[in-house]
This record gives sequence, structure tokens and C-alpha cells, in this order.
Amino acid sequence: MRFRITHQTEYHYAVPASESYAELRISPQSGFDQRVLKHSLQVRPATRLHTYTDHFGNTVQFFSIPFRHPHLTVKASAEVETFDVPPPETVLQVSVAEARQILASRALQIHPFLQPSTHVPLHKVLLPLRRNFIKPGQPLGEALLGLNRWIHENFTYQAGTTDVSTPLAEVIRRRRGVCQDFAHLMLSILRSYGLPARYVSGYIEAFDPATKDPELVGATASHAWVEACLPGGFWWGLDPTNNQAAGLRHVRVATGRDYRDVAPLRGTYKGAQDQKLEVMVSVKRSEK
Repeated sequence: MRFRITHQTEYHYAVPASESYAELRISPQSGFDQRVLKHSLQVRPATRLHTYTDHFGNTVQFFSIPFRHPHLTVKASAEVETFDVPPPETVLQVSVAEARQILASRALQIHPFLQPSTHVPLHKVLLPLRRNFIKPGQPLGEALLGLNRWIHENFTYQAGTTDVSTPLAEVIRRRRGVCQDFAHLMLSILRSYGLPARYVSGYIEAFDPATKDPELVGATASHAWVEACLPGGFWWGLDPTNNQAAGLRHVRVATGRDYRDVAPLRGTYKGAQDQKLEVMVSVKRSEK
């Protein structure tokens, strides 16, 4: 499938900012399951963009605006083609215990995705959940899909109930949140059992009226899901918000330990505290 994607972020300052600095992680990456055909990035007021690749392989643009400005607009546009690349069935049939042993040989590469992080603590409250859904003799694919389904069925997606600072324990208590929360929860359970997994930020096609594809949740802004590392090094995308494996309607932008590593825009400015933020994301299927 091909998609045209627009991601626009606008900051309106109550008092003009005297200067600002920001890092952007809003450039989709070509990989085994997707290909970036076009990409452009605009910043207003106009300024020079610099680019580097971070520790996790994500493309990062950064800029500074060293003069007064009443607003800041960042607009990313991309055309991306996605491919259906399922994991090998033989790998999914490996038991959870066998998978842990095999993956232990790749400890250096996967170490960051086994450790607790800012938004993915390894809580004792997760132990009962882990025992219920991840059992040593269970096929790995069955265990991962079962956990994915359980989060979807037992937690309610409700925008505005949490933000990036809401502790995971609070999300578990409320049993509601957004895609970032559900991804962090799944990561915490998997890592607590010694199964490496990473956070993914990106986009999804929510609904195409021309098709009968089911409506997906999470497309009004950037979306989040999980990639579990399978024996052989295959990263399998799982979307607990929508109870499905990541597929043709998912477009990956960045990966990391948690949201903190992949925030679409992060920065600072000098000026009054009051500001207004507007974010618009559009994902439309393209035939050409």
C-alpha cells in the first residue's frame, strides 16, 4: 500500500519567543517492510535544518531560531509504500523458554530493550499479569498475541485521560489510557520476563471509506505500538491498541526504549509560559 502523510505541529506563543531550539523525529525510515518514496520538511520561520542519526538508528533533524517569533510551524510530508512481511512461522512456534535462551546470545544488541527505562518501569504489580500470559512452554507467537489481545480487551482507549508524565502504575489502576500507555504496558510485561521489545512511533491509516478495512484507533496524531525481537533478529510489530500485528496500514517513524527516545518534537524556547499547541496528522491511501 502507498500512503501520503502530513504531520503539522504549530506553536502559538502568548508573547513572542526570543529564541527556540528543537529536535524532530518525524521522518519515516525505509526498511524491510516499508519504503520512503518522498519526504520533505518545512519549518516556519525559515531556518537551517541539521540532521544526524541517533543511537537507535532514527533520523533526527534539529534547528534553532535565534530571533523573536510569535509562532512556530513544523510540517513534514511523506509518501511511503508498505509491504506485508510476516515473521517466519517456525520462529513463532518456538517456546518462550527457548526464545529467551536463543536471544541471550544477542545480549549486546538487545540489552537496551531488556532494561527498565523512564516510562517502562518493571513493577511488581506486573508479576501476576506476566504469569497469566507468558508461560515458559507456550509458543512465542501465541504468548505475544495473547498479551496483545488482553491489553486491548481490558484497557479502554480514552484520549485526554493521561499524558506522557502519567506513571504506568496509574494507567494500570485506571485501566484506561492512549496508545503510548498501552505500548509502555506491553513493553514492561515483556521485559520483566526477559523478552526484548522496543517502542515504535509512527502513523496508521484509521479508515478508508473506499474499502471495507476495519477502522483503527490512534490516527488523529502519531501512533505507538511495540516491536518484539524474535529469534533470528526479526522485529515483530504488535499493536495492542487495535489488537493486531502491525501491517500494511502501519508506517514506522522511529524506535527506542520508550516514548522519551522517539518524541516527534522536543525542544525549548525563551519566552512567556503561555502557549497554544495544535497538531494535525493526515494519512491517506494513494494509488500512485
